[in-house]
Amino acid sequence: FPSASAPTAGTFIRERMMRVAEQVPVVIVAPQAWSPFDWLIRLIRKSFRPQAAVFERVGDVEVHRPRVLSIPGVMKHWDGALMARGSRSTVRRLAQSFRPTVIDAHFVYPDGYAASLLALDVDLPLTITLRGTKDLRLLGTDREPLMKAALDTASRVFSVSDSLTTDLGARLGQPAEKMLVVRNGVDLGKFHLVDRHLARRRLNLPDDAPVLISVGGLVEGKGFHRVIPLIRRLKDDFPEIRYLIVGGGSTQGDMRPELEALVRSEGVQENVVFCGRQMPDDLKWFYGAADVFALATRSEGWANVFLEAMACGLPVVTTLVGGNAQVVAKPSLGTLVPFWDSKAFEAALRDSLAPGRWDRAAILGHASSSGWEEPVSMLVDAFTRLSGSRAEVGQS
Repeated sequence: FPSASAPTAGTFIRERMMRVAEQVPVVIVAPQAWSPFDWLIRLIRKSFRPQAAVFERVGDVEVHRPRVLSIPGVMKHWDGALMARGSRSTVRRLAQSFRPTVIDAHFVYPDGYAASLLALDVDLPLTITLRGTKDLRLLGTDREPLMKAALDTASRVFSVSDSLTTDLGARLGQPAEKMLVVRNGVDLGKFHLVDRHLARRRLNLPDDAPVLISVGGLVEGKGFHRVIPLIRRLKDDFPEIRYLIVGGGSTQGDMRPELEALVRSEGVQENVVFCGRQMPDDLKWFYGAADVFALATRSEGWANVFLEAMACGLPVVTTLVGGNAQVVAKPSLGTLVPFWDSKAFEAALRDSLAPGRWDRAAILGHASSSGWEEPVSMLVDAFTRLSGSRAEVGQS
């Protein structure tokens, strides 16, 4: 959950749950990983595990951030149990003061597993949301049995895409009737069409240059290093091309030094622009300055950035993995390329940059029908049903 020290962390969870909070009371528990060795890592990675206030109020919603022990790089099998232990006193106190009727967790491990232990501790029904690559990477590891145990404990399992229902939920033994696909939405107040000339002037970009953009954490899975070599080849037909890389490091790593070295080796220093991490309210200017959104991603659950780009009028070129086909649902919205076919991705970018190739009004129309109203309604209904079932059991 975002904080002043990590304002872009978990923004998709905040967007969802703050809307749920408009209809039902919500309190947030966002455990903060900590270890006595963190200061050593910060000598190399200054942004590693920024610590936020242990309590704050976001609008009418309380946010509690208990500190939980997590040793960097080792003992990951224990992270879930340690997260539950470090959060237990907070959750027990809230069970008495706030009197919740459902615990809602995001990601299966360690968060969902910790929540499953806490739900049993305070005797509450549990929901867990499958969100993507963070959990998929743990299949086949010593965390997989713990992930299955967490989902088995849950009364309802949400998934942001059909692919996650199959690739994660079904693989971990969850019956179809227990699963519910609840897509992410897009905030049309933050992401919308802006004046292209003004956007380019703000970013110091030439008016007549073709511009590609990618947004995401600077990690291997997002594929920035797969796009950069294509820029060198695209320069033959588009000498003034610009490629905007928007994002920064994350808990999974920070490839910026490697990406900068790749830019130099490919000779595209004048064409690739590292824009850094941007606040959600500012992203529309970066989308608005571009012609095409491109993401050579290795795997995805539901990529919110695709809907954000579409809400700003951009077509999407991405890979045919995970839930991408569910977001880029029609050829009029973009192009899906098998992973990893560099020639096909390059061809798709060339085609996408052709003048008049896209019906921007159709793209904007699709985004306008992909707001948060439907998914939030589904969630509130599910939470209400679980709360009602619990009340009936208590009365009997």
